[in-house]
Amino acid sequence: MAALSSPFCLGSTAVRAEESASAAGPYVTPSVDVFVRYEMVRPDGAGLVHQDMHWQVASLRQRIDPENSAVYMLTSWRDHTLTVVDTLSHRRSVMPAPGGALSMPGQVPSGSFQRLGTAIVAGQFCTNWRTADADGRSGDACYTQDGILMQVMQKGQVVVRAVSVDRIAQPDSLFVVPETYKLVAPAR
Repeated sequence: MAALSSPFCLGSTAVRAEESASAAGPYVTPSVDVFVRYEMVRPDGAGLVHQDMHWQVASLRQRIDPENSAVYMLTSWRDHTLTVVDTLSHRRSVMPAPGGALSMPGQVPSGSFQRLGTAIVAGQFCTNWRTADADGRSGDACYTQDGILMQVMQKGQVVVRAVSVDRIAQPDSLFVVPETYKLVAPAR
C-alpha cells in the first residue's frame, strides 16, 4: 500500500484534486513523506485490524507495522527488496519486492482507470478510481492528489480505510534493519 505531505487547506486540496481528475488515472505513490494508520477488514472477515505505514519519498522506502505484531516489513523500491524483520526472534528475511516496477511519485501507473468522484476520508480530500487488481478483481481506490491511498472498496464494501494521516518527515532510523539480526531464508 502506498500512502503523506504537509497539511493542505480544504480549498487548495479541492483544486489539486480537480487538476488530478484530468489525468488518465491516480497518482499511487506518495510524493511526500507520510505516516498513515489504516484499518482493514480481517482476512477471515471477523472484525478490523490496524496497520501503520511509513513512507520516505527521498529514499523510496516503505515500512509496514501490523498492529500487535513483533514483525514489520521494509520495502526498498530503489533496491527492489522486501525485508521482513522479526523483533522477537531477532531474524530478518530478504526477498524481491512484490509486484512490478514502482510508479514514481507524480506519475500515473499503466492500467485502466475510471474516475468515479470524490470523497473525504480521515479528513483528507481524495478521488475515487475504479480499476482491477493483479488478479483481475475490480475495486475502487481513493487517492489524494499527492498519492496517498485513503480507501479501498471491493464489491461495495470498504476493505481498507485510512483513519489518520500525518504528512511529516520520516526519519532514516525507521528504515534501518538491525545488522545483528540473523539472516534467514524467506518462509515459503
